[in-house]
Amino acid sequence: MIVTLLIASLAFSTPREIAFSRLLPAAPALAASVWSVLGTVLLGVFCLMLMIGLSFLYSDLGTPYTGAAIVAVTLAAAYASHLRLQREETLIQVRLVADAAQQVLLRPLPRRIRDVAIESLYLAAQEQARIGGDFYEAAETPYGVRLLIGDVRGKGLSAVGAASALINCFRENAYDQPDLRGIIHRLETSIARHTAAFPTQNLPEHFATALVAEIPYGSGFVRILNCGHPPPLLVHHEEIHIAEPTGVSPPLNLAPLLGDRYYVDTIAFTPGDQLLLYTDGVTEARNRDGEFFPLPDWLRQHSRMPPRELLDRLHRDLLDYSGGRLDDDIAALALRCLHTQAQERPT
Repeated sequence: MIVTLLIASLAFSTPREIAFSRLLPAAPALAASVWSVLGTVLLGVFCLMLMIGLSFLYSDLGTPYTGAAIVAVTLAAAYASHLRLQREETLIQVRLVADAAQQVLLRPLPRRIRDVAIESLYLAAQEQARIGGDFYEAAETPYGVRLLIGDVRGKGLSAVGAASALINCFRENAYDQPDLRGIIHRLETSIARHTAAFPTQNLPEHFATALVAEIPYGSGFVRILNCGHPPPLLVHHEEIHIAEPTGVSPPLNLAPLLGDRYYVDTIAFTPGDQLLLYTDGVTEARNRDGEFFPLPDWLRQHSRMPPRELLDRLHRDLLDYSGGRLDDDIAALALRCLHTQAQERPT
């Protein structure tokens, strides 16, 4: 409308030799990008009436040709507006489905289980994506708080399907398996079955890095089984510790190639301690110089933040560090031990 009024003002106030009125067909064409079909048609009618009004003042403006152009452009613009609205509606429906899928795949975690505070972060590398191959889960079980975080090789629907199979398997077996190795064996079986049922053309097989953790209630420690996943960071007595595994456990679905020996490590987790679990998208975020995000150094500067504030700050700093563009999906869990009393010591 502003463009139309501007063209009309110029047409009335300038010599007729300049003929700004010939720009009137541009108004409905521009309106189609933001207005509805009815609004676009009404603007075209307004431009046509305006052109007819100008013809009474200036008889040599070529009104028939400009009027015909307004009618033709308005009809085309109305159709373009119709197509745009259809695509917007389809995109909204796709986003709603993606949001629903994310709620099923990465459902909101409880913010506290017994004496463990839990917060989560998920960022998709693709701008319009809601879910990807990174995954996490937490469960309150008879054996303590059990957690899973992992990253499926590859991207797209294939990785999402494998991640879904692993999450569902963990949700079922976290309550039944008496130790972490039992959970890992069940996850191995699940991803092997998924690979057999849904083979992909670009990948010979699915595999995933994964980490499962167990925090027995009131124990003062956490057990960790790391299957090729980035090591968690522990804030213990205000010092940063990288929880490197003592033995190499194979990524999921690679045990037939690398062996099926799994190592469980036990580390202290006392009141006030904080544990950060994350996928490799965090540490592999790069700045303009190609340098990786310095996660341990970053955590030293923000170790006193509570879990939610810590992950929110991590979110902002990762986007700032990478210039707003992520090359990989990112998932992270921040845990804090609240008021447990140590009853056992790590062995």
